[in-house]
Amino acid sequence: MGYLYLAIAIIAEVIATNALKASDGFTKLLPSLLVVGGYGVAFYLLALVLKTIPVGLAYAIWAGLGIVLVAVVAAVVFRQLPDLPGLIGMALIVAGVVIISAFSKTTGH
Repeated sequence: MGYLYLAIAIIAEVIATNALKASDGFTKLLPSLLVVGGYGVAFYLLALVLKTIPVGLAYAIWAGLGIVLVAVVAAVVFRQLPDLPGLIGMALIVAGVVIISAFSKTTGH
């Protein structure tokens, strides 16, 4: 269940982060409500995740996937396309998450 909750938490965080952009400094009601609700759901589920998944692993997955998914949504919705260094950086972050998940002895695996 931990990884399912983590996936939902990441999706909620991605929605909230992109809604933050759309809220125009909290001047638009619906995006502002999505920000508050999305982060609330995300952090509640992350708290549940940490009961079963080590914090280092959970946060690495959260941060890595969150960065990539926020960038993908921002590219589609806001037409904010990452440049080559941005794409390379995101690829390195994903590679780091894979390495931590697969090989680190401190993640509890």
